[in-house]
Amino acid sequence: MSLREEIDDRLARLEVPFGRYGVDSFGVSKAHLANFYRILGVLYKDYFRVRAYGVHNVPSTGRAMLVGNHSGGVAIDGAMVIASMFFEMEPPRLAQGMVEKFIGKVPFASAWSSRVGQFTGLPEHAQRLLDDDRLLMVFPEGSRGTAKLYWERTNLVNFGSGFVRLALASRAPIVPFAFIGGGDAVPTIFNAYKLGKLLGAPYVPLTPYLVPLPLPVPLAVHYGEPMMFEGTGSEDDATIEHKVEQVKSRVAELIAQGERARRTGDGRLLPPPRRA
Repeated sequence: MSLREEIDDRLARLEVPFGRYGVDSFGVSKAHLANFYRILGVLYKDYFRVRAYGVHNVPSTGRAMLVGNHSGGVAIDGAMVIASMFFEMEPPRLAQGMVEKFIGKVPFASAWSSRVGQFTGLPEHAQRLLDDDRLLMVFPEGSRGTAKLYWERTNLVNFGSGFVRLALASRAPIVPFAFIGGGDAVPTIFNAYKLGKLLGAPYVPLTPYLVPLPLPVPLAVHYGEPMMFEGTGSEDDATIEHKVEQVKSRVAELIAQGERARRTGDGRLLPPPRRA
């Protein structure tokens, strides 16, 4: 089966209620998705040769949040997570993320990103998607995560807390994941913040070869077991931060296991350690 045939087959089985003209209630376009997945398919299968592990941990239907680490100076992590949900899951799912607000200032980029299901990172957008039982992709490190330099690539910076409040309020399970190899694909050695400001972006990552074009480095995504928390989302900050740290710790464990698996060539993951 060719890539085009595979995409057509999977699009036909995608649980998105496209209307008469191939557009859903959020403005997601089936035609735009077809073109989007053709690009992602080449990158996912041929250029980065991505391996996805633990995909069975992602619910096949219903609302859920994919929560993981940023890795790499550009958004290849989000793109490859979206690709893994489409090409690896049965039935395929559309992972929808919250893009940086500066995208809205880029001509055509805002409209195009929304047509493929990726919306500006506003709380109301995320809530609406979960209320509609969609699969929401979240990077709690925000732009600070993509700004990691090469020697910081496996570290985690502070997680925001909004995703936990959202998960509690919507009763959505959190599926932690680790994206492995992004910092090697885009080995950032310096972030040009002034240049980024001129371009309307948070920064421009610079590599040893100057431009932040990703190298053809094999990448991997490791999905962990879903985490479900009790609460309403209106808890005090200390209670929320405790839950945030639990998710962050699990992502850190998945990164450590994923990096070890990458070195040994063994993609299997250990179960999460028992906690007292």
